[in-house]
Amino acid sequence: MSEVVEEKTEKLDKKSLVARLEEEGDVAADYLEALLDIADLDGDIDIDVENDRASLAIAGGAPGDLSHLVGDRGEVLDAIQELTRLAVQTSTGERSRLMLDIDNFRGDKKEELAKLAHEIAEQ
Repeated sequence: MSEVVEEKTEKLDKKSLVARLEEEGDVAADYLEALLDIADLDGDIDIDVENDRASLAIAGGAPGDLSHLVGDRGEVLDAIQELTRLAVQTSTGERSRLMLDIDNFRGDKKEELAKLAHEIAEQ
């Protein structure tokens, strides 16, 4: 019987985690939407939950439209991500570990690293 209770508790904890991460994503999306409005930029915001983290991606109309929000090596993206985390923490009272990607910068880097790792592994 205690196994059933533990399993139900575990499912509730998982649901509450997903609900909390979805709330983080919503708060972050509102913050980012306001930021885009202030900067008079167009972008579509996608909210997801990946690896027990809220994950947000902003895509512009054409590739490179939002490149100035990324920076040469992602330094502007990192700063915006940190500001977004702080906005979420201020709103929810909880520390956020959300991940932000703009113009698929992180996705492209991930693909480059995977390709490089595969090439090195073949040598």
